[in-house]
Amino acid sequence: MSQQDISSLIESFSKLRLVVIGDVMLDRFIWGNVTRISPEAPVPVVEVNRESVYPGGAANVARNITPFGGKVELIGLIGSDSEGEVLAKTLEDCHIGIDHMLVEKSFSTITKTRVVAQHQQVVRIDREKKQALTDNARNLVLNQLRNVVGEVDGIIIEDYGKGLIDNELVSSVVEIATAGDVVVTVDPNPKNPIDWKGVSTVKPNRSEAFHEAGMQDSSAHLPPLEDGDLLQVGNHLLKRWDSQYVLITLGEQGMILFSDRGQPYHIPTRAREVFDVSGAGDTAIAVFTMALCAGANALTAADLSNRASGVVVGKLGTAEITKEDLLKAVEG
Repeated sequence: MSQQDISSLIESFSKLRLVVIGDVMLDRFIWGNVTRISPEAPVPVVEVNRESVYPGGAANVARNITPFGGKVELIGLIGSDSEGEVLAKTLEDCHIGIDHMLVEKSFSTITKTRVVAQHQQVVRIDREKKQALTDNARNLVLNQLRNVVGEVDGIIIEDYGKGLIDNELVSSVVEIATAGDVVVTVDPNPKNPIDWKGVSTVKPNRSEAFHEAGMQDSSAHLPPLEDGDLLQVGNHLLKRWDSQYVLITLGEQGMILFSDRGQPYHIPTRAREVFDVSGAGDTAIAVFTMALCAGANALTAADLSNRASGVVVGKLGTAEITKEDLLKAVEG
């Protein structure tokens, strides 16, 4: 595609409506400076300058869609607690639809707090309690999806392994999406073995892909298209999941796309500087899905996704990418 065609494609993202289903969480950042070591223990003392909150997990995927003007509905679980209230307000501020979110009294909103000093993450504090999805909660999630599926272009399943995503839920989501001719893409979690059959694309990172294939990774130093183990893993997962595409992110080596219609395609990284990889995978699946739903072929979608990830890792925190950022990356 020409640069003008790609620019038109990106502009068309504003017409899309997507649904993100997955484990949502609140990302807190405490920003400060370190000038001394604590006399109480050999740890740095962080003098706090400011704090900020962002949508995290599946909610960060949704956050990467709204800057392009598209509409996104988020389906997930939050608790009836103060963190849940903060997250709901944060989602609304980011123009993410929350009408289909579920609030459970017995559920504690997942919160990750990162302390950052001089552009370096000092520590991360997680507050979470993994809970299996109840039959009642699963039915509520699926009912919410049925209410909107007739009006959406794509569904993203974002699995952080916190309990929302299970085989029964995924099977029903695929059935609903297939009936409505809706694209389904997936960001998987290797700690949560799921049968992804029927989805359009599964996007693991390299370590997740090798874990899913049950293979040791000892060849990361090789060029991707000369890496026999990587090629074996990608083709194995493509057949196992019976999906159209498997998109494996490779960090500093970019991405590699496996297709049921052709040879693997490697996209080198576009990142110039790497400050923070937080949320890069969320950006990748969001942009790839938007491009696919807007009519791009998988190669173009993967290339745009790779460019978007290259922008995000150059920012601190779980940063979002704007339409202007991506257009500049394409022009560059």
